[in-house]
Amino acid sequence: MSFHTPVSLSARRESQLVRLLQAAIIGILAVGLWQGNAGIAVNASVGLLVTFLPAFFDRNYSITMNGGIVLWITLAMFLHALGTLSLPALGFISPYKSTWWWDHMTHALSSSLVAGVAYAVTRALEEHTEYISMPPTFMFVYLLLFVMAFGVIWELIEFYVAVVSNLVGIGKVLTQYGLDDTILDLFYNTIGGLLVAVFGTAHLTDLSDQLRAKFESPNR
Repeated sequence: MSFHTPVSLSARRESQLVRLLQAAIIGILAVGLWQGNAGIAVNASVGLLVTFLPAFFDRNYSITMNGGIVLWITLAMFLHALGTLSLPALGFISPYKSTWWWDHMTHALSSSLVAGVAYAVTRALEEHTEYISMPPTFMFVYLLLFVMAFGVIWELIEFYVAVVSNLVGIGKVLTQYGLDDTILDLFYNTIGGLLVAVFGTAHLTDLSDQLRAKFESPNR
């Protein structure tokens, strides 16, 4: 295989990887419960639930995401859950604490998911109604602004969750490390949105077409 040969996975291989990552998240959840660590358990639980959303939408709303998108979602949730995992007995420190770029990577991945959802829904609405029209340049700017706004909201959620966790005494579920960390989070959120705006929209067209069909269906 040459350097320029594109690497692709079969649908079966993508499905296997998704199941493997889900199993790994379950393992992380089990460790969190065993340690009595609310941060690990809550983040792994939420991440695991998110990985089952594609199957939920497929079963209940006939909206089918291709294997690549499902793998994208699952990988983002796995990396976030893994980032919270700490095994002191084995000398394993959570990647969020031991690896300086881990938080930046997961923010970029998560924000790319947000941008992907925003694009798919907005394009479906644009195709569904004549009252919404977004030229490519405007869509590009819209995705970036949407991700930036969502990032600000998420930082506020992180702050208040940390405050409530301290008041209740259940340990840190979400953690902020100061203003500099918040600014970096917002920067990498924007990077994730930028990547979707530039490269990812072509892979989300089928999903947006399915959403448009649901909007137009009288039985939705």
